[in-house]
Amino acid sequence: MKNINFVARYTANSSMNTFLETNAGNYRWHENWALIPDESKANGRTHGVAVSKDGSVIVFHQASPGVLIYSPEGKLLSSWGDYPGAHGLTLVEEEGVEFLWLTDQETLKVEKTTLAGEVVQSIPQPPHPAYAAGARYVPTWVAVNEVRHGGNGDIWVADGYGSNLVHRFGAGGNYLGALDGTEGEGAFACPHGIAFDTRKSPPQLYVADRGNHRAQVYDANGCFLRAFGAEFFTSPDGFVVSGNRLIVPELFGRVTILDADDQRVDSIGDGGAGGNTPGWPNKNRLEPGTFSSPHGAGADADGNLFVVEWRLGGRIIKLEKV
Repeated sequence: MKNINFVARYTANSSMNTFLETNAGNYRWHENWALIPDESKANGRTHGVAVSKDGSVIVFHQASPGVLIYSPEGKLLSSWGDYPGAHGLTLVEEEGVEFLWLTDQETLKVEKTTLAGEVVQSIPQPPHPAYAAGARYVPTWVAVNEVRHGGNGDIWVADGYGSNLVHRFGAGGNYLGALDGTEGEGAFACPHGIAFDTRKSPPQLYVADRGNHRAQVYDANGCFLRAFGAEFFTSPDGFVVSGNRLIVPELFGRVTILDADDQRVDSIGDGGAGGNTPGWPNKNRLEPGTFSSPHGAGADADGNLFVVEWRLGGRIIKLEKV
């Protein structure tokens, strides 16, 4: 049985300000840290989040506009983009300039954009035999082996909702091949989110093998290194580096924090919100200190965490490091 015990301890100081004590440090929970525009609330779900060098918080929202950029204080600065199936958001940097990689599960777009919304590169559906045989292609996330971290610029695209493949492209978009998990611990079941762990040297590719409740790890050439987490993950969505920690949002109601050796340090939330809960995630009551359906996470230079949730209307939470 997986360990899904609620480990983080919290006391509610007010309905909007909850204090959390964890083995990874203490946080102050800010419910509705940033507000989603009213015209985007009805059907939109918040799917991805990242923090830029200047502290701006970028949220990928399943509505139009799809990209919402907030100041460090939570003020909406700009919004743009038509991404009805907004899903994965990855922030990268090239020669000091930041870009976004965005995936859309409805239009099947995989696009690299400037922070102002100009599309500078697109990745088409991969020429993999699975699709010729009738498999669906539904891209969910992008990871880049960034040159600034000693990489070669390869672009990896997870097809988490279609064929359960993770595809590899060269920096220019040339197709190089795919992983299906059988070269490692076993076939992927929803390889939902992917990221390069830059705490390692050289960085390693982490795959959130969500349906199998584990992570699989590869080197930059796609050679299997290890798998972990089956004893404690419930529903890993992806990964974000925060200092020497790795933050893992889990869809079934928690965020898990790992150390440099992939060991679980603590979890915020009990991981029991999904599964058989009636009406989840849209009908369960939202309470400060309790996650509903974490789908993406971001971290700033001060160790503050930002978590967005997969639910109608969206939800943006700030965990302030204290």
